[in-house]
Amino acid sequence: MRSESKSHVKNSVGRLTFAALAFCLQTGWLVMLAFRLNRYSTTISLFSTVVAFVLTLWIYRKPTNAAFKMTWIIFILAFPVFGICIYGLFGHKDAIKKVRIKFNAIHRELMGHLHQKQEVMEKLEEQGFEYANQFRYLLSQEKYPVYGGTDVEFYGDASDGFKEQLLALEDARDFIFLDYHAIEDAEAFGKMKDILAKKAADGVEVRILYDDVGSIGFITPEFIKRMEALGIACKAFNPVMPVMQIFMNNRDHRKIMVIDGKIGFTGGYNLADEYFNITHPYGCWRDTGLKLTGDAVNSLTVMFLEMWNLTEKSQEKYEPYLKEQEYSPKENCFVQPYADSPMQEAVGENVYLNMIKQARHYFYASTPYLIISDEMMRELSMAAERGVDVRIITPGIPDKKIIYRMTRSYYAGLVRHGVRIYEFTPGFNHAKEAIADKKMAAVGTINFDYRSLYHHFENSVLMYGCEAISHIEQDFLDTLEKCTEVTEQYKRARFSAKVITDSLLRLLAPLM
Repeated sequence: MRSESKSHVKNSVGRLTFAALAFCLQTGWLVMLAFRLNRYSTTISLFSTVVAFVLTLWIYRKPTNAAFKMTWIIFILAFPVFGICIYGLFGHKDAIKKVRIKFNAIHRELMGHLHQKQEVMEKLEEQGFEYANQFRYLLSQEKYPVYGGTDVEFYGDASDGFKEQLLALEDARDFIFLDYHAIEDAEAFGKMKDILAKKAADGVEVRILYDDVGSIGFITPEFIKRMEALGIACKAFNPVMPVMQIFMNNRDHRKIMVIDGKIGFTGGYNLADEYFNITHPYGCWRDTGLKLTGDAVNSLTVMFLEMWNLTEKSQEKYEPYLKEQEYSPKENCFVQPYADSPMQEAVGENVYLNMIKQARHYFYASTPYLIISDEMMRELSMAAERGVDVRIITPGIPDKKIIYRMTRSYYAGLVRHGVRIYEFTPGFNHAKEAIADKKMAAVGTINFDYRSLYHHFENSVLMYGCEAISHIEQDFLDTLEKCTEVTEQYKRARFSAKVITDSLLRLLAPLM
């Protein structure tokens, strides 16, 4: 086992640093220009003050998360000129209007190829109408169907999921789609790359999409050329550029593999060595994943095509990749893969909120980051107060120290209401899971933080009645034995200078 950090890997961090500096210079120039104009005359100064006040009223009435509104209102009132400039550049959705229009058009076109089978929904309603409503929400808002003809297999260790992916790739006949936030062209991906190259040579269509920022610590743009030399189509999502562009903040955080439209994989892990404990930059890495076999894979295919065509839409036909399947599942369970994006309603957070509200006996969650809205704090607290056993696993070793401190700042407010917090002692907990009452679970890429819930493109799988849910629960309980419960420690928390610092960090959390 190797234990080196990312800095030993040839990457594009220098390119990111240059882009960030150029971005700051451009922003700084605009702000400086505004300051100079403001000082030019009393009239302009008075005008900027009035604009700041009116802008805060406009922000206050917007139907958005209160944390975002509070941060911007304080920022603009404290620093009117600077706040107005920054909000104009980054603070509202109109800044990405063109991207949003394009994304929604692609989304509507693709969702027209997915159809809800009425008999599946009726069968789910017979199992429990209140649970059917949870699935109906995603069907209503994002048009993702509920499937009954799918098997689900859960992997409590990312390495097991990866091994299964390699085996499934060997049987690919028509196409292979990969969409990952981070790819490292090293030991783990090297095994997959050999199979992908062989399949491409055999005539199988292979496409790889990776997020440029997510992978920037692992690979350079030369990666695309290396893949294309192997016959693999490859793209970087939303490439880093040294120009002022708010869309740069919206990253592709999805993790999807689709094979022939019949088998799909998703979960928390990327295709980099640290996720499989080949390297250990943050101690022992904990991650989990899912394998779907059957008709629900069509939704994963749609998610991939959605992202592939967003930054560079091609005139391809979707029908060859989305076909009716004749598959007899081994069990009677209901599966609904779904995606979340900053271009639409925050369904990722709403799914978690609905699960917490629905829970009667227990709600378990695993997340690498716990940076949550007042709505999430309230629902978790109320669930614990009404007798629901609420437990949350977070990392014991941080990957980002500031974010780790921000995560811990939420503990005291939760544990006072009966929520139990556990830190994964051996290292970094990266698994994203929610389980309620042994009946419902969600596993995917969505963290309990603002970045995942509001800024990133994400995906997950909602399940009901599947045998895999009991496996997810057992894995969670087994993981608790490797954790340190910090509940009592944070019940005794007292006011200090650290609390003031944490409050400032939490004020900035929605923008990070």
